[in-house]
Amino acid sequence: MYFTWLDSNSWLLEISGKNVLIDPWLVGALTFGNMNWLFKGERRNPRPIPQKIDLILLSQGLEDHAHPETLKQLNKNIPVVGSPNAAKVVQELGYTQVRALEHGSTYCLENQIEIKALPGSPIGPTTLENAYLLKDLTTGNTVYYEPHGYHAPELKDMATIDVVITPLINISLPLVGPIIRGQQTALDLAKLVHPQVMLPTAEAGDVVYEGLLVSLLKASGNLEDFRSMLARENLSTRVLNPKPGERFEVSLEQRSVSVV
Repeated sequence: MYFTWLDSNSWLLEISGKNVLIDPWLVGALTFGNMNWLFKGERRNPRPIPQKIDLILLSQGLEDHAHPETLKQLNKNIPVVGSPNAAKVVQELGYTQVRALEHGSTYCLENQIEIKALPGSPIGPTTLENAYLLKDLTTGNTVYYEPHGYHAPELKDMATIDVVITPLINISLPLVGPIIRGQQTALDLAKLVHPQVMLPTAEAGDVVYEGLLVSLLKASGNLEDFRSMLARENLSTRVLNPKPGERFEVSLEQRSVSVV
């Protein structure tokens, strides 16, 4: 299994010989509703579009997960799996193979990767977006992705998960509280599913952020803090610190595989 962190929430996952592009933001600025004064992210260095993409996987319909400018640049014949909100975004952009995945539903990519949608992050009072569990049907290895640190109780029924991609620090807003939950939430997840490897996501990487909202955000915790928390719980999970844009291999120990 190979991973490339593309800054923020964006990942390229190479699993079972397939390339899965997750929540891509690769070109242009990141804003919400064109309100640059409120929030704007820009890259120090451009991030090239991967040459081979077998599937686009979108966890949410918001711009930092379904980035319109990036999605306009990608081949619209690439299959897309997303939350119902994300599916609407790509359908309106003209994508031809779109699957909206409800919680508990699965999608199989060429009988090689099974993708199961789980409850993820709340967006507003009534919307719950998607987390995903990806399973290599050849090796049985599994990868779990949730970009805001909201983990479904259903995970307790899925035994071990090999690789977890989730925030490992906290980011909060005054009066609102945590908008990205790491640290204790990530530790609770590690105790629940005993991953071999955890990878941090939703961090700045090679991106510069500005705007009123950015000035109010408060981050707490770091990877060393989290490693210490794991050690105190006698958990052997490895925490990797990927560099933006650098492809790396995750080697996994063989262990008994449960059906998910």
